[in-house]
Amino acid sequence: MADEILTPAEMGEADRLTIAGGSIDGYRLMLRAGYAVARHVLDCHGDAPDFHVLCGPGNNGGDGYVVASLLAESGVNVHVWADDKPRAHSDAAIARRDCSVKPAALSGFKPAACSVVIDALFGAGLNKPLAGKAAAAVERSNAAAVTRIAIDVPSGLDGATGMPLGTVFNADCTITFFRKKPAHLLYPGRGLCGTIIVADIGIRDDVLSLIKPTCFENTPDYWRALLPSPGVETHKYTRGHVAVFSGGATSTGASRLSAMAAARSGAGAVTLLSPAESLAVNAAHLTSIMLRRCETDRELRAFLSKRQPSAVVLGPGFGIGARTCDIALLLLKEKLHLVLDADAITSFEGNGDALFASARGTPETRLVLTPHEGEFRRLFPAISDGNTLSKLERARAAAKQAHAVIIYKGADTVIAAPDGRALINGNGTPLLATAGSGDVLSGVTAGLMAQGMPPFEAACAAVYIHAAAAGDLGYGLIAEDLPAAAAKAIGHLHRF
Repeated sequence: MADEILTPAEMGEADRLTIAGGSIDGYRLMLRAGYAVARHVLDCHGDAPDFHVLCGPGNNGGDGYVVASLLAESGVNVHVWADDKPRAHSDAAIARRDCSVKPAALSGFKPAACSVVIDALFGAGLNKPLAGKAAAAVERSNAAAVTRIAIDVPSGLDGATGMPLGTVFNADCTITFFRKKPAHLLYPGRGLCGTIIVADIGIRDDVLSLIKPTCFENTPDYWRALLPSPGVETHKYTRGHVAVFSGGATSTGASRLSAMAAARSGAGAVTLLSPAESLAVNAAHLTSIMLRRCETDRELRAFLSKRQPSAVVLGPGFGIGARTCDIALLLLKEKLHLVLDADAITSFEGNGDALFASARGTPETRLVLTPHEGEFRRLFPAISDGNTLSKLERARAAAKQAHAVIIYKGADTVIAAPDGRALINGNGTPLLATAGSGDVLSGVTAGLMAQGMPPFEAACAAVYIHAAAAGDLGYGLIAEDLPAAAAKAIGHLHRF
């Protein structure tokens, strides 16, 4: 299955186009959805003593009535709980009419321990908090020692943003249809969905050519074809050159992590540009990474002219201030691929317009910004204020404003391009919550760009590879472990 992510509105359009095509009607889609849920419930939890289906008035509730009928036919003990009836003559009304289990009022719902509760109250299109008996039923379910299964998205969760609207059904498993929605990958929704199953209910992939989604899950299928791979006649000068700026004598480690990550990701050469005070400490730690003194614009321009690096990393451990901004603007003027991280992002706090104007001076996107939440707020205060946009929407707005690829880091990292494309990463791990891991990510991104990978795809690949490396290493990893593990992850993608 492809990795498109559909908003609730886009999923509604997929349903509409499918029904309009005449190959299947809405009620049959509902039957197939209910069958997919019932099959999972019986396969995984068929020995439970009781099954409770909470049904709302819309299509989500219709799915629930189908599930209840199928469970009853299998011989298990099923209860249906519902207050509001579906709209007359709707598919959900037909499903309720045909349901072999008579609904009881939600107020009577009190699940016993070890039972299974199936949430079919409200789907991804809900735009207001749960209230009254529905909210109370969800709260009772969350408090009980039961298995909780949601249909589409957990009730009370905004399907487009992943944000709770109030009380939310806390699912152990969520079964959705055709494609995932943003709430399945964006936190806190991702944590409330539990295990996510995407079921095929007969919607054809060709509807996507009409919907034209611009959001995807970050998997290798999106960018693997562009991942650099050395050919038989490859030599170091054709694999790109990465330059990384080092900080002062007591702040050199972060830049060395970036440099080693760039080398491990396949760059043919990597140079650490170091102030005089840091040369000795850097030299003591480097072997394959080249070292060059660089303190002035004259020295920087001489290096750029002679060595012509393909990509540059600025920020890790470099220091905050006007000098950092000046170097970044100079590099953008030279039309280099540039990764700005950490101190470089913070240096532009209150002066982001200068950075964005300089980035817009290049015909194509060459700038990659890698902010975590705090850095994002400092660089994009107008986008962050009020917090009414989802993380996906904030990343897209920032990418457009900055004319840059944005790696909006976190457990649900979002990578966005100025043209509106966005990927949500799904293989993140808390193992990366360790000092220096972000410096490694910057280095991998630069290393891939240096080898000719386009900035957006390089950023997406780097985020995935970074997390895959952490997953391979496991508990106790430190940032120094990640470059070699990233190289191994790239090798697996190439099947070297």
